Amino acid sequence: MRVRGPIGRPRTRPDAVAGDKAYSSCGNRSYLRKRHIKAVIPEKRDQAANRKKKGRQGGRPVSHDTELYKERNTVERLINRLKAWRGIATWYDKTPESYLAGLHLRGANDLDQGPHQDHPLITTKYAP
Repeated sequence: MRVRGPIGRPRTRPDAVAGDKAYSSCGNRSYLRKRHIKAVIPEKRDQAANRKKKGRQGGRPVSHDTELYKERNTVERLINRLKAWRGIATWYDKTPESYLAGLHLRGANDLDQGPHQDHPLITTKYAP
């Protein structure tokens, strides 16, 4: 299912990519840097220690946007909440259309139950 976007060439690159410390390699960062994509990946302790041990030749510290990194947790919780429903968690022998319908059904079910404090994306205030 496709939603019609703005007219013109479609955007194929994200502004930023968030990942955990496992993706904090020089290769991953240089790949993103070449494509002008911001890497929101914290630096591992051993990488920081090696960089500091080298002194000036170790390079400068990697930039890390902590506020943008916090949003990564929000997305992961939403995906975990969706996958908690067995109809979505086991999607073998399904067409993409029926899988998307299951996502819509799960989302409607969440909205029907009202706003939850642990649900980060539902911010609608229901009138009494």
